[in-house]
Amino acid sequence: MSINNILISPPAQPCNPTNTQRYIMAKYALMERGRPEDINNIFQLMSPPASIASISAPGQCKNIKVAIIGAGLAGLSAAFELRRAGFDITIFEAEESRVGGRVYTYYFDKSKELYGELGAMRIPVTHETVWHYINLFRLETRPFVQNNPNAFIYLRDTRVRNDPLGRNVMEYIYPKYCLNEWERNTPWQRLYYYALERPLLCASPEERRELLEVKPFYNKYIVYWDFLEIRKIMEEAGLTNAAISMLSGLSPLVGSNLYNSYIDIAQANYPANLSFLYEIPGGASRLTDAFRDSLSDVNAAKHYPGISIADLGKVVWKMGSPVTGIYSEGDKVRLSYLDRKTASTYQCRFDYVVCAIPFSSLRTVHIEPLFSGLKMQAVKEVNYIDSMKCIMLCRKRFWEQGEPGRRITGGGSYTDLPIQTVWYPLGSSNCCPNNYSPAEEPGVLLASYNYNLDSVRLGNLPENLRFNEIKHEVERVHGLPQGYLDDIVIESKTIDWSRNPWTRGALCFFSPQQKRIFSYAMALPEYNGRVCFAGDHISAVHRWIQGALQSGMKAANDIAYAACGEKYLSQALKFEKTQAN
Repeated sequence: MSINNILISPPAQPCNPTNTQRYIMAKYALMERGRPEDINNIFQLMSPPASIASISAPGQCKNIKVAIIGAGLAGLSAAFELRRAGFDITIFEAEESRVGGRVYTYYFDKSKELYGELGAMRIPVTHETVWHYINLFRLETRPFVQNNPNAFIYLRDTRVRNDPLGRNVMEYIYPKYCLNEWERNTPWQRLYYYALERPLLCASPEERRELLEVKPFYNKYIVYWDFLEIRKIMEEAGLTNAAISMLSGLSPLVGSNLYNSYIDIAQANYPANLSFLYEIPGGASRLTDAFRDSLSDVNAAKHYPGISIADLGKVVWKMGSPVTGIYSEGDKVRLSYLDRKTASTYQCRFDYVVCAIPFSSLRTVHIEPLFSGLKMQAVKEVNYIDSMKCIMLCRKRFWEQGEPGRRITGGGSYTDLPIQTVWYPLGSSNCCPNNYSPAEEPGVLLASYNYNLDSVRLGNLPENLRFNEIKHEVERVHGLPQGYLDDIVIESKTIDWSRNPWTRGALCFFSPQQKRIFSYAMALPEYNGRVCFAGDHISAVHRWIQGALQSGMKAANDIAYAACGEKYLSQALKFEKTQAN
C-alpha cells in the first residue's frame, strides 16, 4: 500500500513510534498544510550529521584534551560523540548538582512519580536527531497532547471549551473583538494558518528548506521573512488589529513576540512541529540523565557498539564550575573557571573547546583575544526572550473531576491573563495504564507557562504575591471560586529563566534581520578552529531539543576534522554522500 493511500484519514499515534510511523505522521501533517513535497527535505535536514566514526577511527584521538563549556544537551551530545573518537573530555557546568540546562524536570517526590517540566517538554516526530538518541538510549515515549477539547480558552473574561472546529470561540469570544466580516466567518485556526503558515507556499521547496539551514547567504524569501516582524506579516495577510490581538491570546508564543522576526515562527511551522508530539514518561530529564550516566560510566561501551572500552575517551566532570574566561595561547586554549564551593578561580589548558552555553551567558565571559567582529556583535545583540514556568503539586487532580466529557487529561488551556497557558499531565493512557491516578489523588499542574513581557511582569512580583496571583488566575480560567486552590496546592516550584544566573534568558528568538546578519557567523569556529560552538541558538532550530543535540554533534565533528586533518576528509565526504542518498 502506498503512503498516499494510508493518509486518507489521520494516522494512529502510538507509543514508541517506529521511524516509518513517524514519517507517516509527518507526511499527513504536511499534506494538511499543502506542502507534502517538503517531507524529504525536512527529514534530511533534521537528521544527525555524519557519524564522527567516519572522521576518526576509534581511539584515534587519545590524549587530545577537549573542554565542554556547559552540560546542557548541546554540551552532552558533543561530549558523547567526542568520547567515541577517544578524546579526553572535561565538562564544565555551573550548576552544582544538575545537568541538562534548559531541560529541567522537577520531582516533588523521591519515587519521581509527581513531577513537572520547568524546561523543554515536547518532541516533534520530525526531530530526527532527538529520536536518534531516544532510540540509542532505549527511552520510552508516549504522545504529548497538544490540544484537548475539554481544556479552556479564556479571553476577555469569557470562558469556552477548546473544540477542534473553533465553534465555541467563534460564538462566544469573537463578539468580544471588532472583527471584520471575513474574520468573523473564519475559524481561528484558519486565521492562524492564513496569516502565519500560508506565506510559506509562496516559496519553492528548495527555497523553503533554507529555513532549517545555516548559510552565509539566503534566498529572497528567507531574507524577506527575516526582515518582517510577526505583526507585519499578519497585517500583510489582511488581518485587522482586533484579529491579531485575539490570535495573540490563542497562540501566546506568537502574541508575546509580535515585534520579533517572523523567521523564527516560519522555521517552527515549516516542519509542522506542533502536529504530532511526544513526551518521555517520567520526565524529559531522563534523556539528560541517560547522557550523564553513560558519560560517567567507564564501562559504557553498550552505547558505542563496535568500540572497545580502551578506545573510549576519559570524562572528567567539573560541576559547580562556571567558566569565567577563554584565552587563545597558540595551539592551546586556556580556560579560567570558578569553583563555587571554594570560591577560588583555577585555570586549565586544552587542545580544543566546545562552547555550549547560551550567548546570553557567554556575554560576561572574558575572551582574549576577542572572537571575530560579527561573533562578538552576535554575543552582545542576539535576542533571547524570557519565559517563566510555575508547577504546582495539588492534593487532588481537580482538572480531572466532573462529567466524563469534561475531564481534562493532557493538553493545555490558553488565556490572555499573564499566566498565558496552563498545561495538564496525561492521566489515563493506553501506553501506561498502571500510571493512571484517579482525580482524588495528587497531581502536578503546569499552572503558568508564559513568555516575554508577561514573564517579566509576573516573575518580578514578590514570591508570595506571584504565587497567589497565579493561583487566582488558574481559578479564573477554570471557573473556580476565588480561594479554591488555597487548600488544594501543597507545594510549588517556579523558574524564571531570565533570572537564572546561568542562562539569563529562556529562548533564542531572533529580532528582525538577525538570521541574515548573524546566523552563519554564530556557528563558525574561532581561534583557528580550536573553539567550536553548540546550542539551539547556533542551529536553525531555535527553542527545541533538536537544535541543541544536532549542533553538539556538528561541533564534535568539527573538532574531529581539525584534530585528524585531511587524512579522513575524503572518507567523511563519501560517508555524508551515502547518508544523503
